[in-house]
Parts: sequence; C-alpha cells; structure tokens
Amino acid sequence: MLKRFIEFYGPHKPLFALDLSMAFVRALCAILIPLVTRHLFKLQDAGPGEMIGTIALLVLLVIALALSAFNNIKWGHVLGTRIETDMRGVLFRHLQKLSFSYFDKTKTGHIMSRLSNDLFTISEVAHHVPEDIFLTVITITGAFACMFWMNPALAWIALIPLPIMIVCGILFQKRFRKNVRVMRRRVADINANIENAIQGIREVKSFAGERHAVSQFDEVNHDFRESKETMYHTMAAFHSTMMGLIQSHEILITIAGALMVFKGMATITDILIFLMFARFMTKPIDRMVNFVEQFGQGSASFERFTEVMDIEPDIQDRPNPIEPANISGAIAIQNLTFTYEGNDAKVLKNIEMEIKAGQTVALVGESGAGKSTLAALIPRFYEAKAGTITIDGVDVLDLRQRFLREQIGIVQQSPFLFDTTIRDNILFGNRDASDEELIAAAKQANILDFIESLPDGFDSSVGEHGVKLSGGQKQRISIARVFLKNPPILIFDEATSALDTESEQLIQDALERLCKDRTTIIIAHRLSTVKHADTIFVLRDGEVVENGTHAELNALEGYYHTLYTKSLF
Repeated sequence: MLKRFIEFYGPHKPLFALDLSMAFVRALCAILIPLVTRHLFKLQDAGPGEMIGTIALLVLLVIALALSAFNNIKWGHVLGTRIETDMRGVLFRHLQKLSFSYFDKTKTGHIMSRLSNDLFTISEVAHHVPEDIFLTVITITGAFACMFWMNPALAWIALIPLPIMIVCGILFQKRFRKNVRVMRRRVADINANIENAIQGIREVKSFAGERHAVSQFDEVNHDFRESKETMYHTMAAFHSTMMGLIQSHEILITIAGALMVFKGMATITDILIFLMFARFMTKPIDRMVNFVEQFGQGSASFERFTEVMDIEPDIQDRPNPIEPANISGAIAIQNLTFTYEGNDAKVLKNIEMEIKAGQTVALVGESGAGKSTLAALIPRFYEAKAGTITIDGVDVLDLRQRFLREQIGIVQQSPFLFDTTIRDNILFGNRDASDEELIAAAKQANILDFIESLPDGFDSSVGEHGVKLSGGQKQRISIARVFLKNPPILIFDEATSALDTESEQLIQDALERLCKDRTTIIIAHRLSTVKHADTIFVLRDGEVVENGTHAELNALEGYYHTLYTKSLF
C-alpha cells in the first residue's frame, strides 16, 4: 500500500522537493536560534558591533523561520490538493470501467464517501506525513546533537521521554485505524440514507412517511455518533498522554538542570538553551502527535480507496477486440443462459433468437420473465454464463465494448437526464453534432416546439433528474439524444408505458421515425403497442415459449393470446 501511495507523488516531484526544502529551512532555523541565543549570552564583554550583529542574525533567523513556514504550509497543502485531485480522477475513471454488477450491490452514498471524505483525508496525509516526519527528524536530531555537544549528561536525561512517546504513538495508531475504518463506514451509511431520502422525497411525502424516514436517519446518525465518540475517546487518551509527556520533558530538564547547576555540572545558560531546544522540539513532537491521528485516518481511507481500485470489471475487452467497418444490425442469439451474481436461479434459459437487419421485434411477457435482462445482454451490460450473441455474425464478446455500445441506442421507461441544460442532454448522444443536427434531432423527436417555447430554449436547465420536465418531455429529449447518436440497433424498454395518451402518441410518432431502417427490439407490457412488430418473442420464466407475428400468435390461442386478452380489459 505504501508503494502504491508513493506513486501519486511522481507527477509532483518539484512541488514535493519545495515542500521538504521549506521544512528543512524551518528545522534549521529552530536549531540555530537557540545556538545564536547561547552565543549572545557569551557576548557580555564583547563590543556593541558584535552584539548588534548577533541580534540582527536572530531577527533574520526568525524572519526566515516565518517565511519558510508560510511556504511550507501553502505549498504543502497545494501538494496534498493536487494528489487528492489526481486520486479522485483515477478513482472516477476506474468507476466508469466497472460493470453494472458493482453498482447493483454498492450504494451510491458509499461511492460518494470514497470520492469526497476519504480522499480529503488522504490529501491531508499526503503532505503532512512526509513533511512532519522530515521536520521532526531534522529538528530533534539537530537539537539533540547540539545538546550532547553542550552538556552530554543533561542531554541523556532530556532524551528519556522520547522512546515512551514513540511507543505510545505506535500503540495508539493501531487503535486509530480501527476506529476510523468504522467511522468511515458510518459516514457512508449516512450519505446513502440522505441520498435515498432526498431522491425519494416525493414518495416520502405522498405516503406521509416523514416519521419513518426520520427514524431510519436517526438510527444511522446514532451509529455514526457512537463510532465518532469512540474515536474521540481514543484521540483524547492519546493527546493527553502525549501532552503530559511533552510537559514532563521541560519539567525534567528544569529539575535535572537545577540539580546540576547546584553541583557545578551545568550553567544557567545551559538550562535556558536546553529549555529553548525543548520548546522548539515541542512543535515537531506535537506535529507527530497529529501525524499519528492523521496517519490512522489516512491509512484507513487509503485502504477503502484501494478496495475499489482493486475491483476488476466483470466485463472486459478480449485481446485485440474487433471494430467492423459497418454494422447492419443482424442479431443472432443461441443457447443463451444467464444468472445474476450471487443468485443461482436462472433468469434466462436456452434462449434462441434470430433477428434480421432492419427488423422490428418485440419481447413480451409478464414481469420477471427476463425481457429487460435479455436486452441488457446485447450491449454487454451483463455477461451470459453460456451461449452466444452475435451481431452481423461477430460474437459480441469479440467486439470492443465502446464500439459495441456506440452501435446501440437505448430508450428506457424512466429516462435519465443530467442536471444540466437540454442542449447538453441531447448532445450526450453525439458531442460533435452541429447546431443544425441538434435542431433536426429535436424536431424528429417531437420536442422542438416545446424547447423553442422556453425562455432559454436549448440552454434551459432540466433540473436534477429532469424534475422541471414532464415524463413525456423527458422521454422525447432522451429520444432526441438517440436520434443524434444515429445507431443501427435500437432497444426500447417500456418506452411509453408510463405516459398519458397525448404524450404517448407524440412519442410513438417519434419512435416510428427512429425505427426506420434500423434493427429494433421493443420490450412492452402493453401488447397493443407491438402488434406491428415483424416478430414477437413471448417469454415466460426466462424461456421463449412462443414466437411469430401478432396474428399468428393470436391464432394459436396460447400464452400470448392469454396475455393479449388480459391487456384488453
């Protein structure tokens, strides 16, 4: 883990060197000030010129200490921020690679906690740890070298508390890591709970569920409080122990020094300079006290960071993936079987399906029959356990994932709109599209008139999850996005099931234009919307039990006929 952490310093070596050099200047000034002060006490018989020069040197050292501290603090934090930014970028890019299965079992609040709270803690460690260790080692080593040079006997006595401090730091650091790891999990739980409550605020209020929502939040909030109180108990015990040892350091020097002065083994000047060294060492030792706390938090946070980074995507490109020059859209599915991770029940069983290029097919069946799962396997959102899916005769496993998904346009029952403008949401289908292409896509999706009626037109904000728009308007914007993408294969997953009659008609018109000359797969509960399909595949308990045209299946008076008859009433 340490090696992996150090790698993030690579791009910032000059800044890291500046940070450590400023820490070195600070340490050097902290060592030189007591030595120059000692020299000042020996100038009682010297002339005013040497006295003024020594005082001027002390002033310069204090100024140098202040300036180096300024640069050390500023550029140290800048270094930590840049490493935090790099790590957040690396983690976000890695999250984009992970398969749907990871997001199916991981709460968004936990992901957000890793991207924000954990990385901020790591950024503090990134600059404080090397800086504090370097500053402390230089200051304490230099100070004790001078102290042993001045009075070895008193220096040995002054050294006594340091091993005790080191042992305390090691013991408490282990407890810190354990406490912080628990606390981070509790923070993630709070984030997840808040996200659920805020996103579902309409449901909470419509069901008068405020008390239940508050009760759930109080539970996770209480757990967080307890974990944090436990951590603060450890922190208080550690800080009080260390502060006691630091204070005892100065008292020990004073008592031992007084006894040595009485016996003629030291001078008052020696005691004063030793106390100055002790005072200058107090800050680095205090920084090491904070370092133990920060390192405990940072190492726990970095462990959580590496946990995510070590997760490999379930779905990866094969060596030398294929990108054909043209895709017509012919799809063949053979002996396809699928189960979700952690569940032995087969969602799909031995699916056989042939879809010619440009055909419109429908997948129908009751909820849980496997329709959406089957559609999700074509763009490789999940991967089948057995069987094959081919597009134009090429196994989808042999195609580059990015290329494969560029060939498929998906319109879902509940389209997702980003919290930005209408323009940005439509351009998500093709970032390189011109304004003319953008307007044409909106017109084809039957949404242009509405957009032009808005004060800001295409630059109007849609709000979080498109909250400022109706369901039909959101759906038509998502369709315009697919028009702009212009893929050879389309998948409509219950695209009109939750809309009013007027919106449904506008969307049906748009979908008919979109389907022209494209391979189209329609998932539908409302069977009246798929009567025009070239082939209807009827799924039941993960198997294709019937297939044919609407007329052929009705004539069979089998399962489809039963479903269709039910849908009429």
